[in-house]
Amino acid sequence: MSIGKVIVLIKGAGEMASGVAVRLKRSNFKVCMTETFHPEAVRREVSFCEAVYDGEKTVEGISARFVDSFSQIQGVWDCGKIPLIVDPDTAVKEFLKPAVLVDAILAKKNLGTRMTDAPLVIGLGPGFFAGRDVHMVVETMRGHNLGRVIQEGEPQPNTGIPGVIAGYSSERVFRAPKSGTLKTLKGIGDRVETGEVVALVDDCQIKAQIGGIIRGLLRNETIVREGMKTGDIDPRGEKEYCYTISEKARTIGGSVLECILSHFNR
Repeated sequence: MSIGKVIVLIKGAGEMASGVAVRLKRSNFKVCMTETFHPEAVRREVSFCEAVYDGEKTVEGISARFVDSFSQIQGVWDCGKIPLIVDPDTAVKEFLKPAVLVDAILAKKNLGTRMTDAPLVIGLGPGFFAGRDVHMVVETMRGHNLGRVIQEGEPQPNTGIPGVIAGYSSERVFRAPKSGTLKTLKGIGDRVETGEVVALVDDCQIKAQIGGIIRGLLRNETIVREGMKTGDIDPRGEKEYCYTISEKARTIGGSVLECILSHFNR
């Protein structure tokens, strides 16, 4: 089968899903993505789900375009772009009949993906068991095993602790102090100092615990839940990192490519 004819359906269009989509699009696969009605991506500058709000989103030269019907998908492919459709039930898989389905929602649990959804079904991170729910699982936890392809069994469980970047873990993440409406006072790419207020949830302040560049931040006016991740700081201070795929997403994208090639090149 020609690579150019292999359809890959990706569930989710957040940061990790978008890293996968860019890798596969550059490898000449026909990629389509699904999302919810109101996606909540923190790293918005590298997440194709922003096309749900803006109509189109470009990440590292690859563009995704929002479509509102299955019939528009081919036209977006013809333009060299990735079609993205709001389809929380993934009904589009019956229309496209993809050779590969990638569950990249990263919900830390399986929301309904089954091994029968496509000839090759790949799950990212905790919640999937290779050989039972999906054919293969990709390890998503930072560390020695990041990107490992699992063909039988499951990845490491979710710890709830953010990965370490430049020596910082939980300190680099913003979380909502209460449930309410987020009001952003800073933007992605802004430099902040320790203690600086970056956002409000109603009347409660969210302050930076460390200095650095704001790498991710939810959209202004997002309804948030107490404890919900609302943004993050990159202590390395490199502004360009806000607009390029992370080493983690790039690694996971390469692992998904490995899964596909190992399956079809047997």
